[in-house]
Amino acid sequence: MLFSVLSTRAYAVDPFEDFHEYGELSEEEIHELHKGEFLYGDIEFGYIANSGNTKNSSFKLQSNFYQDFEFWRNQFKLDGYYADEENTETGIDDETASRYFFSAQTSYKFGVDNESFFLYGDYEVDKFNGREYTSTFALGYGNRLFEGRKNTVDFTIGPGVSMYRVEDDTELSPGQKRVERGELLRLSLQWERNVSKRTRFNQDFSYAQSVSGLGGRGFAETSLISQVIEGLSLKVSYTYRYNSQPEEDKRKVDTELGVTFVYSFD
Repeated sequence: MLFSVLSTRAYAVDPFEDFHEYGELSEEEIHELHKGEFLYGDIEFGYIANSGNTKNSSFKLQSNFYQDFEFWRNQFKLDGYYADEENTETGIDDETASRYFFSAQTSYKFGVDNESFFLYGDYEVDKFNGREYTSTFALGYGNRLFEGRKNTVDFTIGPGVSMYRVEDDTELSPGQKRVERGELLRLSLQWERNVSKRTRFNQDFSYAQSVSGLGGRGFAETSLISQVIEGLSLKVSYTYRYNSQPEEDKRKVDTELGVTFVYSFD
């Protein structure tokens, strides 16, 4: 799926505005460059439409915003996706996908660089997974697992709680509640590799395993961004979402393949 993506400022200089340095700077160096700024980050926006024998459209919005101060770093993520297709017999547009995800994490930096205590929360609404909403809250410890000349691997780990509500029109299984709550253990990893001066590879992974019998949820995104011409880069990404205990007639795995053009400007 092809999206046009727009990267812009958010009350401060975009960390990727000089995009030819994207492969030269690690994420930690980007944060250091913008330390003390109220808000910085990037926004991706995409839209695609087809007409003719098949008429459909899809919309994607994704963003990452940061606040970085002496002892605190805050991160906010938004990921939205919507798609519809026109029924050729009725002429009515039918939704085929509708998913919105928001997360926030605040980290208190202490000790050596990259060591922190974090608080994390997320909220997801997916119209087609049988749940009205799914939410997670976790706290714990974060640090850098590995640092080399071109590679860094960061992790966070800690306990938390999860909650979700089954949609009203979904029939409950024996013993199942409409609203489920339970404790969990959450782990996240981020691998970053500077492939060249103009190319960067990212691998994000997170998994939350319930210890209350509610199963596990996993997320992984693999992406490669490479500059094509000045100010214009190509991003290829693969996203994998996993739910070990989906609702009846729902699949455990959702995947998304994206090829996007990223435009940066001053």
